Amino acid sequence: MKNTLLALTALAATSFAAQAQNLTTELVAQGFARPVFATSPPGDTGRLFVCEQHTGRVEIVDLATGQILGTPFIDLAVSTGNEQGLLSIAFHPDYANNGRFFVSRTAGGGNTRVTEHLVTSDPNVGDPAVVQQIVAENQPFSNHNGGQIAFGPDGYLYVALGDGGSANDPGNRSQNGSTNLGKMLRLDVDASAPFVPPSNPFVGNGSVLDTIWATGLRNPWRFSFDRATGDMYIADVGQNAWEEINFQPASSAGGENYGWRCMEGDHCTGLSGCACNSTTLVDPIQEYSHSFGCSVTGGYVYRGSAIPALQGTYFYADYCSSRIWSFRYVNGQVTEFTERTQELNPPGSASITTITSFGEDANGELYILEQGGQIWRVAQDCGTNTYCTAGGNSSNTLGASISSFGSNDLSANTFSLAVNGAVPNQFGLFFYDPNQAQVANGNGFLCVSGGLHRILPAGPTDVFGGVTRAVDFTQPPMSQGPGMIVPGQTFNFQFWYRDPAWGTTGSNLSDGLLGVFCP
Repeated sequence: MKNTLLALTALAATSFAAQAQNLTTELVAQGFARPVFATSPPGDTGRLFVCEQHTGRVEIVDLATGQILGTPFIDLAVSTGNEQGLLSIAFHPDYANNGRFFVSRTAGGGNTRVTEHLVTSDPNVGDPAVVQQIVAENQPFSNHNGGQIAFGPDGYLYVALGDGGSANDPGNRSQNGSTNLGKMLRLDVDASAPFVPPSNPFVGNGSVLDTIWATGLRNPWRFSFDRATGDMYIADVGQNAWEEINFQPASSAGGENYGWRCMEGDHCTGLSGCACNSTTLVDPIQEYSHSFGCSVTGGYVYRGSAIPALQGTYFYADYCSSRIWSFRYVNGQVTEFTERTQELNPPGSASITTITSFGEDANGELYILEQGGQIWRVAQDCGTNTYCTAGGNSSNTLGASISSFGSNDLSANTFSLAVNGAVPNQFGLFFYDPNQAQVANGNGFLCVSGGLHRILPAGPTDVFGGVTRAVDFTQPPMSQGPGMIVPGQTFNFQFWYRDPAWGTTGSNLSDGLLGVFCP
């Protein structure tokens, strides 16, 4: 069994105390009717376009003010069953010049339609008239529509479709190459119908449709491309036991089979359609059981600039439990798995529940959409947090404790370090580095690890064993070189001091202080 959430949660719990709770959420806009997707045209840093599932409207948020514009960008007729409606929008890579955009919805009879449209002379209003129909797929049931569309780094339009609905894929459509259901499609919307790129993996294969890029999906609810690497992440909703995240590298030539309906996550279902655990199937890189939720909501790899330390981190959530997780996928391995639910819980009495989607704006910043109508932006929560263990000293059996005062805002430049409970009238110094540890050292524990510690001399402690040190972000080592402190970056601080009357080494260490800094 690979990368199960159960195992990773246990692992994360062992290191939780050493991890920064350094993210938060900011309310961007509210008052939407069941928002299920948010995106921006390429290069458009001032607007966020939000799909409302059951109204069929795409609303525009002015990101400078958080206001929803008075007129919808577009208003389309949709089916209004629970999983039906307006499901996503995608802007052509050259939208700024050609004004072409595409929408995915379930229309009359609940059938899937992907259609092309044009913006009007008003950049805030799209034309509901259909330029051309890109996909028309009849749905045998009302659920499992999938429905997201997105342009890949290759300029082609990718279309995710569910298996047609009901339960256990009764028509075995996901493994049937003669239908688009249960597949990822790849289409060239700059070519004529049927929009098939000649490099699609099944072109010329009489038993699989030329439009198909990948097979074996159940209900892909949100896929995304890492805008830095081109890798694709696909969140696929499970049947009744396992939710999964699939991965396709940017180097893929397509043709992957993700295993449904004979596999649910990394587990055999006992259903026919393909050989369980066959080497021809691609296993998920991450899964979690229904003890943690019931329906995965896929997200994005963070590539924004507001939180540099978060670069390369993939976020996803569960619709039912409202739990949020993240990880990095490095060299074929899930790393830095973290549950973010409490960390991203908004300040005050608000909470984030029934997460329908994540969104990404033109700058790569990340958003969380709630079914109830609110949209939140993931933001840096600047501040400090203590960790590690202080060693007792000759004046204080609890040891020295480190803290800070002033602002973590770099522009304010008022951040200062303080220590209390050290040995009086002794030489000491503060030091810092990006990494954490807890290793026996001297008469205490080294809480900061790294190849080169940055030293901040502090002078002798006072008669109470305390000392402070202002940190000037405009001066070395904080202002340049490997010790430079930049917005969004995490550094760990500690205090070393002399203690001649304690033990045999004559030195000791405080506990550790984690600091996250803002612009």
